Amino acid sequence: MAQEFTDVDLSGSRFRDVLLHDVVMIGVELAHVRIDGAIKDVVINGVDVVPYVEAELDRRDPERPKMRPTDPAGFREAWDIVERRWAETVARARVLPAALLDESVEGEWSFIQTLRHLTFATDSWVTRAILGQPTPWHRLGLPWEGAPDIPGWHGEREARPSLDEVLEVRRDRMATVRAYLDDLTEQVLESRTEPVDAPGWPPPESFPVRRCLLIVLNEEYLHRLFAERDLAVLEQRVS
Repeated sequence: MAQEFTDVDLSGSRFRDVLLHDVVMIGVELAHVRIDGAIKDVVINGVDVVPYVEAELDRRDPERPKMRPTDPAGFREAWDIVERRWAETVARARVLPAALLDESVEGEWSFIQTLRHLTFATDSWVTRAILGQPTPWHRLGLPWEGAPDIPGWHGEREARPSLDEVLEVRRDRMATVRAYLDDLTEQVLESRTEPVDAPGWPPPESFPVRRCLLIVLNEEYLHRLFAERDLAVLEQRVS
């Protein structure tokens, strides 16, 4: 339900996991603001700032545009980057005391929770949506915060597996993606999935194969950035 705020002071507010679609702000003072999230058609003082933000993010990371591949070879190259970068991030995490890998930074997922979530994402969008397995979820996989009950998922949100336990599952899931991409053709990339015959996530619908793969790439890319950001904070705790 739309709400109207007039002559109020929202300084110091924190918004997490909220929808801000079709929002209009008039006569506001916006200063010292940090926004992390998906943005589209964000107009500030008459200027759509999204293209500038996207261009700057691409400038900062020349490999970022490769996370938007258009053909099978591009998807394989993107996965090469994902594998290489995550190997570097895991090596960085291993230097820290094991207990820190279960710690949250500013309410975000811990390092191990991040890896668990990526396992869930692969199980959902590759093994279920593309490969057609109705209930592929490993017990260590972790759905997003606030997810509804997912039929067929029997994991434990509060589980505290070790890094090596999670990495064993993670390597298997990453190998599944690699094997699929190695055989990916243009015809398959342009096709749609067959709906699975069971409730769960994603819903039992037909999806463009391209969309499923792009979702996985986006999850891998963004969550590694978040992990690197938080590892920098954790490193300060032991320095």
